[in-house]
Amino acid sequence: MKIARIFRGGNKVNIFSLENEWLILEKYSWMEVSEIFLNKGEIESLIRKGKGTKVEVNLENEVTPPVIGNPQKIIGVGLNYMDHIKETGRTVSGEPIFFAKFSNALAGNNEIIPINISWNVDYEGELGVILGKKARNLTEREAEEAIGGFFVANDLSARYMQYLTSQFLLGKTPDKFFPNGPIIVTLDEVPNYQNLKIRTYVNGELRQDGNTSQMIYKVPYLISYLSKYMTLYPGDVISTGTPSGVIAGYPEGKRLWLKGGDSVVVELESLGKLKNRLDQI
Repeated sequence: MKIARIFRGGNKVNIFSLENEWLILEKYSWMEVSEIFLNKGEIESLIRKGKGTKVEVNLENEVTPPVIGNPQKIIGVGLNYMDHIKETGRTVSGEPIFFAKFSNALAGNNEIIPINISWNVDYEGELGVILGKKARNLTEREAEEAIGGFFVANDLSARYMQYLTSQFLLGKTPDKFFPNGPIIVTLDEVPNYQNLKIRTYVNGELRQDGNTSQMIYKVPYLISYLSKYMTLYPGDVISTGTPSGVIAGYPEGKRLWLKGGDSVVVELESLGKLKNRLDQI
């Protein structure tokens, strides 16, 4: 099943699809994304019975709300692709590196992202994972069963603040620095989630060209690892790290940080494209 969120009449509305057409299901049109996974069976049954109202959408070009809603947790994974580690001159830590983003960082597809040029803003195209079940002390096999679905994410990073101290936080969670969408695709429709092409374009130029198979720490491992230390709930999000090709990986004299007017597109196989334009503040 595919899940999206759109603006209609000034409201955020959930829409659903099993094939090519999108439907509004009145009972579930306002529900939090975290609750949708708990009702997945009934939603799919209603769609198959034709109980929804067909809606015309152009997700590629519409401005949409953040598809993940307002999760309790947004957890980022740092340095999860070997080529990215090498390009930034870092070393493998032996343990996953995690950081947080907050809800103020949420943005949708085609939404304009405000930036300050002095922040040294960088893109990071990533596979996003949203939990569909509660996860606590899970094995890796159990962790996979807790996955609700996947989405395209851009872990925008303000490198100046990120590396100003040993803590990443200020560089990771400025307003609208976690655009995501335009759809969530449920686990059953993405069985090859560890073998998806991921590409990032800036003003039409290919900058990142990787594959989720290159992750050092795979998705079930990340969920299992985190679940040993905290309870994850339906709707919680993990952004799984970025492949090589970020601006921070360029030689220092060739780093052309993102600026107002730039367009960034993250494309993930089976999940679509996330588009955003940047605006100087």
